Amino acid sequence: QVQLVESGGGLVQPGGSLRLSCAASGVSFSLLAMGWYRQAPGKQRERELVATITRGGSINYSDSVKGRSTISRDNAKNTVYLQMNSLKPEDTAVYYCHAERVVGGTSDRYWGQGTQVTVSS
Repeated sequence: QVQLVESGGGLVQPGGSLRLSCAASGVSFSLLAMGWYRQAPGKQRERELVATITRGGSINYSDSVKGRSTISRDNAKNTVYLQMNSLKPEDTAVYYCHAERVVGGTSDRYWGQGTQVTVSS
């Protein structure tokens, strides 16, 4: 069973930076495609993709964070990171770590418990 534990959220002023971390356990990290999603206040049914990084290191960003955020992974530490810069109030959300493992054509997906990011002065 894959377990994901996020950290690094908090309160930051507009224009500030945060780095989120997600530590994975329970499976070989190199087998996982990783990503970050977020759920803004009042949007209980909408979980927005923020960034993804494949097993091979291919990266994708949403337009809302492109140019301001960097996703990376450290396979030796079983950890994926999301560096967020120039934060805006609209970045306020619960950020969730996501992992996907594809085995024999079957996709298993896992979520962390979420970490709150609040951008406010």
